[in-house]
Amino acid sequence: MTPQEKKALSYERDHRNTYGENDKGSRRSIRRNKRHVNRANRHRARQAFKGADPQVGQERLGAERPKRWRKCADVPLAEYVAYKLRRRVQRGIIDPRLAEARIERIARTRQVRSATATRVA
Repeated sequence: MTPQEKKALSYERDHRNTYGENDKGSRRSIRRNKRHVNRANRHRARQAFKGADPQVGQERLGAERPKRWRKCADVPLAEYVAYKLRRRVQRGIIDPRLAEARIERIARTRQVRSATATRVA
């Protein structure tokens, strides 16, 4: 595999966390968020059955959907790099033409990967 193909593969398969927190913080945050949702659902169930017969409690519990929490998918590296370049342009850090040239280069690199994949298959 050539270095260009490796880079295209990296842009395609590598991902970055754009959730807005420290990348290591996900380890704790995912567990914490799941814990809070499950606790709220258990609390709601306990409240529904408190002081009522099971039939009424079941009706109360079924009237409202349980809370849910889902993870957000990470963004492919190519999209992340393009976003960062556009943000640098907005802030006046780099020249817009330079940023567009780099973004175009990333797109071409990804196309090289897809062309190579079809050729190999």
